Amino acid sequence: MEEQTLNDPVADLAPHALQREAARLAQEAFALAFRQTLEGKGEERPQIIAQIVQRLMGWANDKREGEAGDHHAGRHLRQAMLLSGLDQWGLAYAQVYGPSAMTGLSAMVAGLRAGLDGAGESEGYQAFFERLVNEETAAFSFKSDLRQAIHMALWHTMIATENRGEALQLLQQLGGMMLALPQAMPQHGWMILANTLADIQIRCLAHALAAEGLGQEMTQELFGALAKQLPGELRSQVMGNAARTVLEWQQTNRAQGTVH
Repeated sequence: MEEQTLNDPVADLAPHALQREAARLAQEAFALAFRQTLEGKGEERPQIIAQIVQRLMGWANDKREGEAGDHHAGRHLRQAMLLSGLDQWGLAYAQVYGPSAMTGLSAMVAGLRAGLDGAGESEGYQAFFERLVNEETAAFSFKSDLRQAIHMALWHTMIATENRGEALQLLQQLGGMMLALPQAMPQHGWMILANTLADIQIRCLAHALAAEGLGQEMTQELFGALAKQLPGELRSQVMGNAARTVLEWQQTNRAQGTVH
């Protein structure tokens, strides 16, 4: 099932392309905040965080063509997507690196919320924030891109580390998030899992990633845990769709003269 065929109740306010842009912006903002926490100079960090906050608010508040009377609702939805995305990135990484590594992100989120609350926007974005939590198909393209990006970032970090303890911690966090997804999104969460597993396999084939050593071991452990712990029908749905996506990718490459 394609994401575009789902009944997304907010697609008129945020088309699929805009939802994907929101997911990308949340990822980029988190990465900058995370890097500032780990590597940035203390005296420069507040200024850089403030600049990121300003860019995010500008994107959310900018009036889109065709919004007309829905500008307020569209703005509130964009605000909610950004805050939801940042929250989810922070939650995922705090489990691995601890709250102290989220200092920059916490400052960024606080700045966003303060700006929105000060502008009287809190009630509007909070209503959409709750809809994103409670309505599975609301902004599904945003949720799909966001969650898949988090999964892939954790996987890349996991296969890059040479520290077994850190790799196991990342494996536990990633596996736990993926196994919890069908509970959080019981109707369509399988699509995100299938896309993630297919993406991992395609990247391994295309770039010889996790071909040996600890990275290979952790990736095999991840697939093994999912195959073992996902319920039978769901496991077949996820693994079957992932396998078909990988096969289609291979067939396309062969047709173009590139064999993997």
